[in-house]
Amino acid sequence: MNFSAPLIEGVLLRRYKRFLADVTLADGREVTAHCANPGAMTGLAAPGTPVWLEPSADPRRKLKWSWKLAGLAEGGLACVDTGLPNRMVAEALAARAIPAFAAYGTARPEVRYGEKSRVDFLLSAPGLPDCWLEVKAVSLSRAPGLAEFPDTVTARGARHLDDLAAMAGQGARAAMLYVVQRTDCARMAVADDIDPAYAAAFVRARAAGVEAVAHAARITPEGVSIGPALPVEG
Repeated sequence: MNFSAPLIEGVLLRRYKRFLADVTLADGREVTAHCANPGAMTGLAAPGTPVWLEPSADPRRKLKWSWKLAGLAEGGLACVDTGLPNRMVAEALAARAIPAFAAYGTARPEVRYGEKSRVDFLLSAPGLPDCWLEVKAVSLSRAPGLAEFPDTVTARGARHLDDLAAMAGQGARAAMLYVVQRTDCARMAVADDIDPAYAAAFVRARAAGVEAVAHAARITPEGVSIGPALPVEG
């Protein structure tokens, strides 16, 4: 998927109140951008980080800029917008470009399941069990080549794993798809020291038959898309 407008490069001054970031653009202007990421953004939000913003001409928007990409210390890019993986996955599912789910021809988004959840996608195809698919955006890396999830405590994420485990227990197919939104990682693992409850839910889900699938994201200043599969450790 391409960004809706060419991205503008700048330098991060500060991220604050989780969803706001002040940036100095190349022409010297200081602007405030929306940051669509509720996580800790460890290693991606230090002052001085190169960033790329998407401008908007929509007069209804309070903030005219959206923070999309961050430069990595060793080169490469990270996508900081946690709303983009679902759009990437929707496109990839429609093109049958994710091998683990390529047999499914229909993907319904936001279907209710569990006690108070909506699954990201319910996949279906004649002759196959329905597949309940959750998608998570991954941007944390604390060791070379290793992506980790989560980057902060996420009770909601643990609940999703338990909901998927319940669906697997009913005979359905259930899977968690981790989209690694940085270009410097070749494998993925659960950050059990950051959120032990999530790690425990991950172990329960895997024991119940929930699949753990990870894919890299292809990231450029022009757009983002689903890349190759990555191994999931643990």
